[in-house]
Order: sequence, then C-alpha cells, then structure tokens
Amino acid sequence: QVQLVESGGGLVQPGGSLRLSCAASGSIRSINAMGWYRQAPGKQRELVAAITTARTNYADSVKGRFTISRDNAKNTVYLQMNSLKPEDTAVYYCMMTITLGVVTTGPRYDYWGQGTQVTVSS
Repeated sequence: QVQLVESGGGLVQPGGSLRLSCAASGSIRSINAMGWYRQAPGKQRELVAAITTARTNYADSVKGRFTISRDNAKNTVYLQMNSLKPEDTAVYYCMMTITLGVVTTGPRYDYWGQGTQVTVSS
C-alpha cells in the first residue's frame, strides 16, 4: 500500500517558475525509477522527464527549462520548472517504480500520484 502525494502546482505568469514535489510513503524497499508526465486539455498524456540511478531524460519541449531530481532518503522526486510558457499548462502526474517490502527481491510495481494543476497565464 504505497501512496504518492504531489504538491507545488499553481498559477504563474509566463516566464515564472514552479517546483513540483512528489513523495512516496508505505512499505518501500527501493525506488527504481521516477518520472513526471503531463496531460493538457485535448491532448494525450506525455512524458516530461524521467530519472533513474544512471541517467535523466527530457521531452524536447522542456529541455533547458525543466530539471528533474530525486532524494532517495526522502522517497521524493522533484521537477524544477523555469521559464514557463502557456503551453506548459497541464495536469502534472508523478510516477514511480517501487520495490515493496524489506528485500530487494520483493514485488515491483508502478505507482501514480493524484495529479497537480499547473497553469501558465497572463
């Protein structure tokens, strides 16, 4: 029973910044991967950024403006969003691949946050 709770969304003007956070709680052995997705009205959900122990990757539309990071001790993933544009307006969802229990061989599942609204408008 893992729960992901997101925070940090809101309304900002173009050129502004926001930092999203997503914290996982429960019987967590390890978090193998973390990511942020977004879905705008009338569009499909798309991957914004992802992070593993080895690498990060970003959608072309956010490269140079967004930064994903993780804090393993806090079971938390962040998305720093700078130079925001109106086209960044969407509901943002975090996702984590988590190994449950007390051993590394425990079951592994994908979990999703509840979503947080980001609106960029003048």
